[in-house]
Amino acid sequence: MTTALLPPEFADLERFSDWCLPTEAQRYAKRLAATMPQMQAFYDAVTVRAEAALTYCDRFSLDELPDEVLNLMHLLYSMITVSFPVECWNQPRIPDSGASTLDCLAEPIP
Repeated sequence: MTTALLPPEFADLERFSDWCLPTEAQRYAKRLAATMPQMQAFYDAVTVRAEAALTYCDRFSLDELPDEVLNLMHLLYSMITVSFPVECWNQPRIPDSGASTLDCLAEPIP
């Protein structure tokens, strides 16, 4: 039996817990490795729960987030990371960007 990474209220999103990634670099790499159907399924599932997830996260101090709430926040960050590929580009990479890469120098905290 696996341990849940998300709060029980968001058990329906647990199947996407591999998107609970703590850094922008990890989220970007996951996006580039994912197929469009995978990203679409993830995006569709999280988007309808995003407002409830934000409301849930707001109940906690940013300085003292329980691990499961931090994971939920990371899941929301990943949803943002895939939003442009899903909504606009229909591909994981930025169109016409060639072999360019994205290197994040500062991360949101938490």
